[in-house]
Amino acid sequence: MVKAAADLHIHSCLSPCASNDMTPRNIVMMSKIKGLDIISVCDHNHTGNLEAISKIADEAGILFMPGLELETSEEIHLLCYFPSLESIFYMQSVLDSYYLNIKNREDIFGPQWIMDAEDRPVKKVEHLLTTATKLDLYSCASLVREIGGVPVPAHVDRGSYSIISNLGSIPDDLCFNTLELSRGVSKEDFLKKYPEYSDKFFISSSDAHDLGMILERESFIELDRLSVTDVLEKLRG
Repeated sequence: MVKAAADLHIHSCLSPCASNDMTPRNIVMMSKIKGLDIISVCDHNHTGNLEAISKIADEAGILFMPGLELETSEEIHLLCYFPSLESIFYMQSVLDSYYLNIKNREDIFGPQWIMDAEDRPVKKVEHLLTTATKLDLYSCASLVREIGGVPVPAHVDRGSYSIISNLGSIPDDLCFNTLELSRGVSKEDFLKKYPEYSDKFFISSSDAHDLGMILERESFIELDRLSVTDVLEKLRG
């Protein structure tokens, strides 16, 4: 049994709300300094920096799980975790047809950079990524599972952009086993308000938008082996 320190919700500089310092190499090196065993970078509605981060994480000896924070048409944030870069890039190819194509206002939201493994800018995404897609919650969850991934409702304790705040509850037929809590929110406090979710598995993530926000060794997942497959099985239930 392995008790692994994990932060499964980090944003890179591709997310317009994230600091420009959140480059692929900076994220991995800060995660290394903070003693993390597993990380997942989940940018808003895009996977452009995952290839670079995966390469650097492998060199640094950190397990990297490809991720994405997708905003559904209901304005619900859903973390989508995948077994490989190939599978999440397929998800990206499908997602390309579901963007609203609202032009990014850099003066308001900031730039959206795709970078290489040396932190050199490669491409700028021009459409705004922090907005809803045209993909509804049920279709998104189904698609992620078809590709071999695991969907996890993000920051379910929050009063906005969460499945509970927007729908009032978590529909049983979506079959979510894992829920994400915001940093600093305990499972015990959450269940005092929502005891109906006591059978769920919970993860706590940083939702880091700057380097200092990345978790230290404070959130752990127990696994049989330190592998992406085992993490996904844990989340899948």
